Parts: sequence; C-alpha cells; structure tokens
Amino acid sequence: MGKKKDQRRGERISASLPLEAGGVPGIACDVSTSGIFFETSAEYSIGGPVSLALDLDTPWGKVMLRCQGKIVRVERRDEKVGVAVRFTDSTPHAAGFRLSPE
Repeated sequence: MGKKKDQRRGERISASLPLEAGGVPGIACDVSTSGIFFETSAEYSIGGPVSLALDLDTPWGKVMLRCQGKIVRVERRDEKVGVAVRFTDSTPHAAGFRLSPE
C-alpha cells in the first residue's frame, strides 16, 4: 500500500505548545491554518469532534485560541496518542474579552 497524499491546505509550522483537548492536556506538535497535530494520553476516534484551547503569546499580549475540529487521523506513539485535527471553527480571545462575536 502506498503512502497517503498529504491533505493539508495550509503551511505547517512545528510547535511545542500546551493545549487542552476536551479538557485533557496535550502538546501541539504541528499547526497550520487548516488544522493541528497534537500528542496526548487520551484516546480519540477518527471522525469524532474535538474542542481545543491553546494559549498563545503574541506581540499584543496573551491570546487564547479556542477551536472546534474533526479528528482525521489517530496514531499510537509509545505511551502517547498522536491526533490530527482539521479545524471547523476557531475563536480568538484576549485578556478576558472576546475579539470576535460568536
């Protein structure tokens, strides 16, 4: 069986950012405008929805990015689980106030 075609729509950036996925801690490994790959100790199923929250430090201050996504790949990695998510919605927040309406 051949290697699957890369389905990313945006440029990927390597990262090591703490995040929460459905209230469970994880570490973001790769981020793009269309999705994210993170490692965690929780189990996930392909096709399922997931809510993510990341704290980002920007030149304008701390921003919390809340994302909704669909799980498109799950990989077992020793003690961790790698999870690829395609974003379906995201909302940035800064210093206690909303930057965009829901």
